[in-house]
Amino acid sequence: MEWFRDALAMHRDVINQLNVYPVPDGDTGTNMALTLETVVTEVSAAGDQMSEVCHAISHGSLMGARGNSGVILSQILRGLAETVATAGHVDPLVLAGALKKASVAADEAVSTPVEGTILTVVRDVANAAAEAVEEGVDGLLQMVEGCQQAGRASLDRTPELLPQLARANVVDAGGAGFLLFLDAMATAMDGRPLPDPPPVDPTAGVGAAVAGADDPHGVDDDADGTRYEVMFFLEADDDRIGDFRSAWEALGDSIVVVGGDGLWNCHIHSNDIGASIEAGIGVGRPYDIRVTDLFEQVEHVESLTAAEIGGTVTTIAGEPVHTAVVAVSVGAGVRRIFESLGVRAVIAGGQTMNPSTEHFVQAVEQLDAAEIVLLPNNKNIVPVAERVDDCTDAVVRVVPTKGIAEGLAALMAYDPSATADQNQEAMADAASEVVTGEVTQAVRDTESELGPIAAGQWLGLDRGGLRVVAQGAAQAATGLLAEIIDDGHELVTVIAGADAASADVGEVSSWLAEHHPAIEVEIHEGNQPLYPFYFGVE
Repeated sequence: MEWFRDALAMHRDVINQLNVYPVPDGDTGTNMALTLETVVTEVSAAGDQMSEVCHAISHGSLMGARGNSGVILSQILRGLAETVATAGHVDPLVLAGALKKASVAADEAVSTPVEGTILTVVRDVANAAAEAVEEGVDGLLQMVEGCQQAGRASLDRTPELLPQLARANVVDAGGAGFLLFLDAMATAMDGRPLPDPPPVDPTAGVGAAVAGADDPHGVDDDADGTRYEVMFFLEADDDRIGDFRSAWEALGDSIVVVGGDGLWNCHIHSNDIGASIEAGIGVGRPYDIRVTDLFEQVEHVESLTAAEIGGTVTTIAGEPVHTAVVAVSVGAGVRRIFESLGVRAVIAGGQTMNPSTEHFVQAVEQLDAAEIVLLPNNKNIVPVAERVDDCTDAVVRVVPTKGIAEGLAALMAYDPSATADQNQEAMADAASEVVTGEVTQAVRDTESELGPIAAGQWLGLDRGGLRVVAQGAAQAATGLLAEIIDDGHELVTVIAGADAASADVGEVSSWLAEHHPAIEVEIHEGNQPLYPFYFGVE
């Protein structure tokens, strides 16, 4: 598994570039690589017995799966591991059976299997392995090399099966990631080096797909019509999963449900977050709920490892209070601002770094307060925070802040001597009155309601979505401010990120002085990554 993990890490950027969908659902290479990080961690803690290693692979892949591609990959690895565990060894016959089970498991995990994807590549490799056994293949290494050849041929054919791939001039990203598993097997068997990643082709991928989006022969991508990606683990009896799948099929697409023995990893694209979660509640207990807005945000996790996805809890000393505040944030400057406003615990997290319910519970239990208010400060984290009250004896209330600026506004109404319910009402009112905005950079070509967006352009967003596309961060920032400020506003809070150039901060300040001289301006160093500017307008 370590060789496979290393291969995915090496090829992550190339695989990400193969993503053809205009609305990104995370990055295939990154999600597969992060899934393998969890697998390797579990395997390293397992014993030396084959059964223990296989169990670690199976469990680690289920619990660590990220995104659609990671969930499918987890099912493939589980199918392989379960077959090998039963046999107790690996030879050509066992490997052929394992690949067959992996292929069937992957197909069964997807409600509507699509040809020209990783499912096709795995199936073709499994068929090649079965044929090799029938023909009396001479040894395991020869069989793996035959599977590599069949897999590459299958991958090369994927554009013939999926028009989006042909239009974008790429092969399937998930299939490319799976072939690295065969490469890793060969490396483990005879020590050959892992293949070097090819150079990234700037003419391939999302940009090419968007450029040909009006092709009347193209296939409408499911992701275009559904806004949210919802993922969670589900504790439910196996015989209830059929009802659960049926409920989800009426709610969305890109459905993947994998697992067994009472624990399932579930993924859907849907426009109805509540109903998607309620379907899980109807058959069992969903937890570790993650929601991503596919229209407004892109997941940019190339620089993160699985251990850095969020959740570190920092408590802050202070006088005893009746109601303490726990806030989610990233960036040393933002943390200092929160501390100055009375926050008693900060959980590292935000966009691309979503802490779990367990992290919130840990923070709550570390505080000596009868009641707690949570500030999730990200729309993806709100559903997780709202589950905390059921998981602890403390009285926990959530102010559903969807950004740092909302969190800061909420803290202006915080009263440490009041109850959590009183604080929740007052802080929510304060948060709702602030107009928020943020600036970030497009990580890939895509299309939007404002037209095509090229990777590297700067985006200005408010609560309603994308408002500005510009060539520079300062241009996006001033363009966004022009959209969200009106004559009734009195204060603009600017939180500068780690990548905010001093010249850009100066340009924003000068623009505000010129166009809104009567408005008070506060500029803080937040040091947050990915977002050079957060704005709060009151």
